[in-house]
Amino acid sequence: MAKKKPNVIFFGIDSLRRDHMSSYGYRRLTTPHMDKIAAEGVLFEQHFSPSIPTTPAYASMLTGMDTFGTDVVALRHRGPLGDHVRTLPEVLEEAGYNTTCIGFTGNPSSRGFQTYLDYESWQPDETGRAPKAQNLNDVAIPELERLAADDKPFFLFLRHMDPHSPYLPPKPYERAFYGGDEFNSDKTAMESVYAFKPFADFLKSWIPEGVTDEEYVVAQYDGAIAYMDACIQSIFAKLEALGIEEETLVVITSDHGETLYEHDCYFDHHGLYDCTLVVPFIIKYPGKVKAGTRIADVTLIQDIMPTVLDLLGFKSKIKFDGRSMRARMEGQSEPRISEFYITECTWMRKHGWRTPEWKLIRALEPDFHFKPEVELYNLIQDPEENVNLAEEEPEVVALLTKRMRDHIAKREKQTKRRNPIYTNLNWSGHGKPFLSSQEAYDSMHIGSIGNAKSLQEKKKEKQVSK
Repeated sequence: MAKKKPNVIFFGIDSLRRDHMSSYGYRRLTTPHMDKIAAEGVLFEQHFSPSIPTTPAYASMLTGMDTFGTDVVALRHRGPLGDHVRTLPEVLEEAGYNTTCIGFTGNPSSRGFQTYLDYESWQPDETGRAPKAQNLNDVAIPELERLAADDKPFFLFLRHMDPHSPYLPPKPYERAFYGGDEFNSDKTAMESVYAFKPFADFLKSWIPEGVTDEEYVVAQYDGAIAYMDACIQSIFAKLEALGIEEETLVVITSDHGETLYEHDCYFDHHGLYDCTLVVPFIIKYPGKVKAGTRIADVTLIQDIMPTVLDLLGFKSKIKFDGRSMRARMEGQSEPRISEFYITECTWMRKHGWRTPEWKLIRALEPDFHFKPEVELYNLIQDPEENVNLAEEEPEVVALLTKRMRDHIAKREKQTKRRNPIYTNLNWSGHGKPFLSSQEAYDSMHIGSIGNAKSLQEKKKEKQVSK
């Protein structure tokens, strides 16, 4: 009898910042259980999701293509994922895998799973807190038992939502990283948050009334990560109890990071700053990848699918935009990526170019933060990207703009399609480009938790299925 192929458990966590994980050096112990997985596998130190937000990021994650390859660049992507690409669940199903997706029903990027299961990942419970990860476990662990009992290998995709706002970790995690007085009247940091009209109603719907300390809200984010990490350990424990830990490849990653109290992009994931672009990437595959390996090379989100297939022993004929990292994980030298194209199509429409030293951001429409059309940051001298040097360094702006435009022209020629950042003119849902920042500010509005949820999900009758 032929040996059963390895299983795959894929943690596609939403809004998880790499620099808020203890395995990546964060000062708070937020992820001890995922840290253990990293110690038993490979941790990629400089992994980027270059096209935010959710929809284009997951599209690249699950196809191995960049935004030119997927033709997906906007949160409010219209229509399905194009038939010109194949998804990881489609490839694995054809190879005899059972495939299940939990928490991603209806998104165009989740095409090809045999089974879709949902859980409550947005609304708080009767306590006012949101046990998102435990809600996921209540669905995932019975499904894991079902999949493990079958003769076929399985691919289980889990979309955790705990780091995505609203940050409402249950007790005791809401105080795990905060010992101050969140209602201290001497603090004024939250005044600008509540004054930002497009997000004010949404943020006030879950941040307790009267909170004045932004560090309290940041601590809720960290607490949500720690709570999720503890719940994820239950899945690792179930793998061990089922006796399949040694034959299961584990992937931990995220679609994008999160802005907390930086760049005026309060508690969300927009703005092409590194806090949104940097994400974790961890792989554990017992006996196949060397435990405790850390790779400092830059990797991109489109590298994940070719890496997974390569580790599984698949000889795919797909011409991925991403690259398999298997050889690099085995200690071989590989050509390195030093610069790459970045895009944003969430609440603002922008693109840019990132090198090890410089970050260029160019707005394609006026944004609702009234930011300048061109931003330039020296990532060596100013890693937090607080000092815009665009006016002081026009030659650098011109050089990076040329590199960006040359890359766009190259990818358009290769794909025979227009750059999707240029064609998604209704990215905002308002039917026309914004002509001024004031127009954008007056038009864009999240509202309630329910409205925020609806931006990422399609109606039940439009769910993808196979």
